[in-house]
Amino acid sequence: MEHIKQNFSIKDLEHLSGIKAHTIRIWEKRYDILNPERTDTNIRTYNGENLQKLLNIAFLNSHGYKISRISKMKEEEINDLVKRISASSSEENRSKNSFKLAMMNFDDRLFQQTYNKLREKRSFREVFHDVFLPLLEEIGLLWQTDTIKPIHEHYIVELIKQKIYLNIADLRSEMINEEDEKLYVLFLPTNEIHDLGILYLNYELLNAGKNAVYLGPSLPLDNMDYLMKIHKNLVFVSYLTVSPVNTDIHEFVEEFQEKICGKKNHELLLFGQRTKEIDKSKMAENVKIQSNLNEFINQL
Repeated sequence: MEHIKQNFSIKDLEHLSGIKAHTIRIWEKRYDILNPERTDTNIRTYNGENLQKLLNIAFLNSHGYKISRISKMKEEEINDLVKRISASSSEENRSKNSFKLAMMNFDDRLFQQTYNKLREKRSFREVFHDVFLPLLEEIGLLWQTDTIKPIHEHYIVELIKQKIYLNIADLRSEMINEEDEKLYVLFLPTNEIHDLGILYLNYELLNAGKNAVYLGPSLPLDNMDYLMKIHKNLVFVSYLTVSPVNTDIHEFVEEFQEKICGKKNHELLLFGQRTKEIDKSKMAENVKIQSNLNEFINQL
């Protein structure tokens, strides 16, 4: 895919590379490492090639190479050295940088190549925990600082979700479900649309040999009646991040108790950032706040 030219400010470069803007200016002035253009008002702007070069320089600098030495290298030498180091050391940072570049340039091929290389040595769980989760945290910060736009975040999140779906499909093809087993019902409440977390949780439940059904985002609780008529041993699971409407979590729990627990006190497991808002002392025994995803996964 042909790279899409984008312009970045020096602050954008700081957020994407981890190198302070002040340091970038010094490196630029003293060692001529980047070639920014300037606006009519004399403000530096950087293109995608500048960003990629700075990410590589930052990578080498973090591995003990002084900027004075790096600045004397040709671009091909820098790229080759980065490849050699990343082949013999931890690939997390290098892979995150590649995924970031794929995101900024909407480059499916780079995303796929980076993912495939990781999967040669790591399980999907390791890729998700070691690379995707830290990447998503960094992307959240980039979004908050206005370095990236929603279109960038949506693009990379959808690519990651595709990988979760593919790995779920592989698990499904091997599964034999017992009818009398507990069924985990994964869903997001009305107005909650961020489904990456609960989608991954679905993968982990299936990977542990559990029965699980994923019903997707923004599901009205009234719809659960159809499922409850067929299955009796249900555990409901929801993931609360940031809904587009400031839904009151306690109201959601009250509605769950009223509409789902009329005849039987079904268990409700709640994950996600917004569970920190919950007053646990006011929660019924069947409502369980899961503050640590890894701990829950290990218990499976």
